Amino acid sequence: MPIWADAIVAVLLVVGGFAALVGAWGLVRLPEFMLRLHAPTKAATLGAGCALAALAVHFYFLDGPLSLRYLIPLGFVFITAPVSAHMLARAALADARRDDA
Repeated sequence: MPIWADAIVAVLLVVGGFAALVGAWGLVRLPEFMLRLHAPTKAATLGAGCALAALAVHFYFLDGPLSLRYLIPLGFVFITAPVSAHMLARAALADARRDDA
């Protein structure tokens, strides 16, 4: 595996880990539910995306182009994270409206 590919994998893993750390920190430190919902959703998508991209790059150089199947879970993350955040936000808004009435 070329050294530049190792560098790409390392950078993707560091960026993904940093994104996950920022998302976890935002989940703990932000004051309001909607803000706490936003931070880990965006960060989890970026963190998982970078980690899976690093996995795909690493195994591309070891196994060849067939290793791009590691990008398939990335599609599921990109679909399920925003949808679940949207559903949680709608439930929170409905609950807030019910409390106001």
